[in-house]
Amino acid sequence: MRRFFSGLWRVITFPFWLIFTILAFPFRLIGRFVRFLNTEPEEHPLGDVVAGIVTDKTVREFLWNEIESLRKHLLRAVLVVLVAVGITFAYTVPVMEFLTVPIGGLQNLQAIQVTEEVGVFMKIALSLGITTAFPYIVFEIWWFAAPGLRSREKKYGLFAIPFATLLFVSGMAFAYFLMLPTALPVLGGFTKISQQWTAMEYFNFVNGLIFWMGISFEFPLIVYVLTAMGIIKPRVLAQHWRIAVIIIAVLAAAITPTVDPLSMGLVMVPLTLLYFISIGLSFLAYAGRRRAAIEAEERI
Repeated sequence: MRRFFSGLWRVITFPFWLIFTILAFPFRLIGRFVRFLNTEPEEHPLGDVVAGIVTDKTVREFLWNEIESLRKHLLRAVLVVLVAVGITFAYTVPVMEFLTVPIGGLQNLQAIQVTEEVGVFMKIALSLGITTAFPYIVFEIWWFAAPGLRSREKKYGLFAIPFATLLFVSGMAFAYFLMLPTALPVLGGFTKISQQWTAMEYFNFVNGLIFWMGISFEFPLIVYVLTAMGIIKPRVLAQHWRIAVIIIAVLAAAITPTVDPLSMGLVMVPLTLLYFISIGLSFLAYAGRRRAAIEAEERI
């Protein structure tokens, strides 16, 4: 009889328990996330980890766990990109038309291969998918690195995700609205040779330029994060600015698949400006890190 009433009580209370569990689930997730943000990591000096790979079984297990964790993060990011690519199929052609505005529209391009139109469409769709999923990709990067970060660094990294997306979009907008209108007339009117660009060549040029300029605009944020983590120091960046300018020139030559100095200069100027902005942000991050270290010592 006792079992009967106990079972009856469970049947009666099950709907209420289910509703409570569903309503409480978001709050439990938020609580776990807040605890995760405020959890300090265990200290694993890099030298000890490298030395222990050969001698310590625990270190090897820790390393393999990290590799497995990285695989899961990459898999989730790739799946989200694939979903985003599927969604962007609906507006890939309008975006292609938008990208060809500087040359008067899609009708001014030609395809000389049977699969060229399909290849161009898929390339633009993939770029749109990566751009759409970019905030989640950055979140996965943060999620992978977060267990090894201090509480302050986790929070700063989380808040940096919207800024990373904004910088990425700003870099792409800079390439489209400022670089293309300047570079294309120069490249198309350099000599009296008649210009008949193929779709593949044009979109490879435009897509590569826009995408890599978007990535390049992430540099100040990356420098700030690395300084906050104690990996780099601002004085090193300030002292070696001449070498940095040379490296920027090489990168500008790689980003712009042309030999004209105008296009290369258009890439070098913003990248050089971003480098010096990065130095200022690095000093701010370094000052914040020192202040946090002093406060921690005072509490001890």
